[in-house]
Amino acid sequence: MTGPSDAAVDTLTGGGRRPRRPRRRAVGRGLAPLPLLLPALLGLAFLLLPLFALLVRAPWHSLPEQLTSPGVWEALRLSLVTATAATAVALVLGVPLAWLLARTEFPGRGLVRALVTLPLVLPPVVGGVALLLALGRNGVVGRWLDDAFGITLPFTTAGVIVAEAFVAMPFLVISVEGTLRAADPRYEEAATTLGASRFTAFRRVTLPLIAPGIAAGAVLAWARALGEFGATITFAGNFPGRTQTMPLAVYLALQSDPAAAIALSLVLLAVSIAVLAGLRDRWMTTP
Repeated sequence: MTGPSDAAVDTLTGGGRRPRRPRRRAVGRGLAPLPLLLPALLGLAFLLLPLFALLVRAPWHSLPEQLTSPGVWEALRLSLVTATAATAVALVLGVPLAWLLARTEFPGRGLVRALVTLPLVLPPVVGGVALLLALGRNGVVGRWLDDAFGITLPFTTAGVIVAEAFVAMPFLVISVEGTLRAADPRYEEAATTLGASRFTAFRRVTLPLIAPGIAAGAVLAWARALGEFGATITFAGNFPGRTQTMPLAVYLALQSDPAAAIALSLVLLAVSIAVLAGLRDRWMTTP
């Protein structure tokens, strides 16, 4: 009699050698083909050349004097104050809105999400016109605010904050909603099972979990508010000391004092680089 074959024994005993898996070849790690490399280098040059020209033509010898002039300092101060206030408004309104979109089901949720992200693609000037029609003295809501409370938003510092919050809040909502969708909802369910209300679960469990996403969204919203131009000049005007932020000051100085315009542009460039550096670990790392 012949004994069982080696393959049968291995099958019964669970022994034997495991079949070797074919080695996967690394894809995309070699040299780029020339038809892709040349357009890529041209695209890189197209993006970096204007920034390089800004650095080359910057008045480095007079930069401290330009940045400490009264008009530039006033625009800097106003921009920092209004961007921070607009970010606070976006946090108070945007975080609950992101939670609503990520954690609840209601009819038309997709439409609401599209409307929330609409300011991302809407031309800023159109956003300013829409704000005037809604919150202006003769606007849909602005007329009521003026008659009932004497509140007038256009061409005021508060109007700058409203315009900046309008264009910046979608960045925060998108970031927080994505973080909420990635977070495990079972922690919130466990908290509610133990007797916590949904708001307590949100405050004690959800907020600590999504804190990095909130921070990233707040930084993006702050940077977007700092660089806002179109909606601000349309809704709030360009009044030095009251509504003239840094982008508006750059636009005005470019016509009369190019050195000051370049100095302010360098400040905005430095802020943008700082924002990208701060978000490097979140979005710019390779797996």
